[in-house]
Amino acid sequence: MLRIMKQFLQGKRKKITFGDIASDALPTHLAIIMDGNGRWAQQRGMPRAAGHRAGAESLRGVVNVCGELGIRYLTVYAFSTENWKRPQEEIDALMGLLVEYIEKELDALKKNKVRIKAIGNIEQLPPSAYTRIKKAEEETAHNERLFLQIALNYGGRRDIIQAVQKIAADVVAGKLPIEQIDDGSFAGYLATNGLPDPDLLIRTAGEKRLSNYLLWECAYTEFWFTDVFWPDFRSVDLYQAIYDFQHRQRRFGGLHEQSK
Repeated sequence: MLRIMKQFLQGKRKKITFGDIASDALPTHLAIIMDGNGRWAQQRGMPRAAGHRAGAESLRGVVNVCGELGIRYLTVYAFSTENWKRPQEEIDALMGLLVEYIEKELDALKKNKVRIKAIGNIEQLPPSAYTRIKKAEEETAHNERLFLQIALNYGGRRDIIQAVQKIAADVVAGKLPIEQIDDGSFAGYLATNGLPDPDLLIRTAGEKRLSNYLLWECAYTEFWFTDVFWPDFRSVDLYQAIYDFQHRQRRFGGLHEQSK
């Protein structure tokens, strides 16, 4: 009975389009955990690498839509510090796909004024991937339409630990008085330094956890989860997430009247 009711309600739900999105209430910073590539491929009897390739196509579409909507910052979780535990064959495929994506999309990204930046310990990536990423960062450094931040070999806990280490070093060196350490100064030592915290985080494939992603930055981020695997994520799904975000009340620990 519950399943039937759910299907009925979903069938009655309005299909959100570009025109339903309020241009004056967009999330300034959108974060995405692109999950479900491997499961998408396995369900189709394909190698996991095929799922990652299909996921790259979804990323292309989301980047285009974000640019069209006017979203300023997009951060995507591409490879975590824990992903090194995966089979070497899959890791090699992911790194190869990263290089291929940058080489294939760089001209289009420059044309569309998209700036690319990688966060995480990218110096530990294979040389070919590291070189392509640095090249993309340099060639798009002056673009201002959309800031595309790619989390590669990134972990939220490690980022916080590294920030604490840098703060401690500056305190010892006399560069930073202890009494000046606060939320703002701490954030300046994180990989996301200079960017506003994410307003909305989307996670695909039915999982409902952060998985060590932007732990400090997501303190007051709105979460939106979907069962759709990332390779199947389309503009209509993004519109729905933003539409739902625009109809939430963000109080940041205060009362609704205060947030107004």
